Amino acid sequence: MNISLIEKKCRVFETSQWVPRSLEEVFLFFSDAKNLEVITPPWVQFRILNMSTPQIEQGTLLDYRIKIKGVPMKWRTRIENWNPPYGFVDTQLIGPYSIWHHTHSFAEKNGGTEMKDRVLYRVPLGRVGDLLLGWQIRKDVEAIFAYRQKTIKEMFG
Repeated sequence: MNISLIEKKCRVFETSQWVPRSLEEVFLFFSDAKNLEVITPPWVQFRILNMSTPQIEQGTLLDYRIKIKGVPMKWRTRIENWNPPYGFVDTQLIGPYSIWHHTHSFAEKNGGTEMKDRVLYRVPLGRVGDLLLGWQIRKDVEAIFAYRQKTIKEMFG
């Protein structure tokens, strides 16, 4: 997948968070798909339906069910890059976005772990969708990641 080409067509969302836990502990938490349900806001009603491998690894397919603004949707992602304990990348194959490419990075920093998320996404319906829905979708993405950060802070201290 040519990331520079995707970047030209996408919006970018980035966030980072430091937690006072070891790199291995943090990565272990994020390598368990069930924990994604824990850190996703309840209003999304996120549920894992199926995982193609017993544990997440390169090439794993994950099927989810979510609700966006009350509308149920299916979402399938593939783990494009699996690099324990430093990160992984998931890409949407089926779901609400035209493109969703999410890079999760983990690094030791100041006696803990810095987690970074970088999401390249494109709203459906091209330019029209971006003009009509882009601001609302950005707001939703920000709210979901804010909830994640709050939950992670509560869980990891």
